[in-house]
Amino acid sequence: MPVRTVARLWPLFLGLSLIGLAVGVQGSLLGVRAALEGFEDGLIGLVMSAYFAGFLAGSLLAPRLILQVGHIRAFGAVTALASVTILIHASFVEPWTWAAMRLLTGFAFSAIYVIAESWLNQAATNENRGQLLSIYMVILLAGTCVGQFMLNLADPAGFSLFILISVMVSVAAIPILMTVLPTPPVEETERVSIAHLWRRAPMGVIGIVLVQWCTSVVFGMGAVYGARLGLDVSEIAMFMGAIMGGGMILQWPLGRISDLVDRRWVMGLASLCAVAAAVMASEEQVAGNRLYLYAFLFGGFCLSQYSLVVALIHDHLRPAEIIPASGTIVLLSGLVSVFGPLMVALGMRMFGLDSFFQMLAVALLMMAIISIWRALFVPALPPEYKTQSTIQVPAIAVGSVLHPEEKEVV
Repeated sequence: MPVRTVARLWPLFLGLSLIGLAVGVQGSLLGVRAALEGFEDGLIGLVMSAYFAGFLAGSLLAPRLILQVGHIRAFGAVTALASVTILIHASFVEPWTWAAMRLLTGFAFSAIYVIAESWLNQAATNENRGQLLSIYMVILLAGTCVGQFMLNLADPAGFSLFILISVMVSVAAIPILMTVLPTPPVEETERVSIAHLWRRAPMGVIGIVLVQWCTSVVFGMGAVYGARLGLDVSEIAMFMGAIMGGGMILQWPLGRISDLVDRRWVMGLASLCAVAAAVMASEEQVAGNRLYLYAFLFGGFCLSQYSLVVALIHDHLRPAEIIPASGTIVLLSGLVSVFGPLMVALGMRMFGLDSFFQMLAVALLMMAIISIWRALFVPALPPEYKTQSTIQVPAIAVGSVLHPEEKEVV
């Protein structure tokens, strides 16, 4: 990939790195602050689920906003919205206000990703698009991981961290809005229906549902679980950072292995490893190296599976269907993510704190059983039909390539 292409995109990557930091620290900060304020687990789950509902709405509505006012104005508007909503969290500490602000925050970040990724696709060619996408995903993953440790910079019960997040979001807009890249056109693309995906790759649809549900639980309720466990702020940051770091580090080797063998075996065995890590983590009641190790392994074998599932779906699609299918994957991911934090919050309220990792273990055990069963009894796809896996991050939690104004493929 030409160095000149990356150099041209540095304002975009710089801005997105700040967005990744803001997303990483904001989710954990709100979980910790909600626990400190004594919010009930059910209300916390509702607040966290509101973000994913907003993200889903943004992925559907942002392209229309761009069509009406253009990329520059739309980006400036949603950046300002994201910057303001986090300050309102600190000013009005009340669960229903927070839920409304989280809804708007999810919409704003989703629109930011749509606009930024449009610029990325405009600058990319067919030869380097995969490499640029990988750089983009690594930047967002690294920002989200490092953002966890920003909890240590100030007291979550105060105002300072909220101001810092607002400043980062506002500053992130400067290099992106000052970029000299041409404004990308907003084009209509076709959409592959969920039913069509199911007919082509049922294991892929099942995988998206289960993996994305687990991901939404981790991003939405992980910090809350740490606070309920009695961890202090630095320990919660280490716990969440270990999960995110595992998902970032193990993603590439698992993807490469899945390019060489049946992806379903890799998904099944990775799920079993994640189940074992979840069970062991649920037994740890205090902070320490063992808890962080289990969290790292769980994140590595759970969060990294999104890439495997997307690659599996692409294996079963015609080349012309891959881009339209991305929008459907985002839609399905968003629908599932809305229910994850709320379900686990209610589970923790009814069955106790241990149910956090236990519910994750059950979902991943289902993933393992279905993947291995299909690998044993459903013939594998011929190697010549497999696509090369690329680094992907869960669409709703951080960001993924979105596509504007879709119409269904017949």
